[in-house]
Amino acid sequence: MGPWDLGLREVWPVKREKIAVVEDEADLREVLLYNLAREGYEVCSASDGEAGLQLISREDPQLILLDLMLPGLDGIEVCRRLKAEFQTRSIPIIMVTAKGEESDVVLGLGLGADDYVTKPFSPKELIGRVKAVLRRGPLREDGGVSEKIDRGPVTVDSARHQVWIDGTEVPFTLTEFGILRLLVSQPGRVFTREQILTKVAGDEVYIVDRNVDVHIRAVRRKLGEHASWIETIRGVGYRFRDEQE
Repeated sequence: MGPWDLGLREVWPVKREKIAVVEDEADLREVLLYNLAREGYEVCSASDGEAGLQLISREDPQLILLDLMLPGLDGIEVCRRLKAEFQTRSIPIIMVTAKGEESDVVLGLGLGADDYVTKPFSPKELIGRVKAVLRRGPLREDGGVSEKIDRGPVTVDSARHQVWIDGTEVPFTLTEFGILRLLVSQPGRVFTREQILTKVAGDEVYIVDRNVDVHIRAVRRKLGEHASWIETIRGVGYRFRDEQE
């Protein structure tokens, strides 16, 4: 019996969100459940991939913490199956990874996972990631975003195809605009290079140079002193900084 079963819900009011933890390491699973419960989240857990799929189907959580190195059915396959099913594909997933699993992170994000956290991590970091992902919600499958988005120093107006930086309009090419709009639409979310290329090309933007890094450098130049708002996640891709993290 874990500490979350000992009346903690009477001490820590439960938030609306339910979080499923799929983790085979018992000690780490206890830590995750304890810290999430302390923050007021409702929690449930499983120790392997098959049990995790059954748990998620039964409990319908608002977010999943998914270890990649699970016995039997690994985390990548669990992620693949969740994103293939209509009932579960919109549930945000944070992957829990070990150092040196960059290729698996890229694959998981490409399958539709929302973020990842690398072991070892602090409870504060974990809760920060959880709050950020829950705050922004799942990425819309049609790739649509609000017509006008304000993030930090940047304002993107999709209807007018205009960008303002610190209140000053700055011209962007079609490709640059598409990339910036994608990143600011989900601050804190990591997009792989392939995702950026696919989603921006899906907006019917003709990309002459398919090297995403080249376009990112161009966007950063136009952001000027605010270039650091676009963060490079080594070996994975890019994200627009979440000012609330």
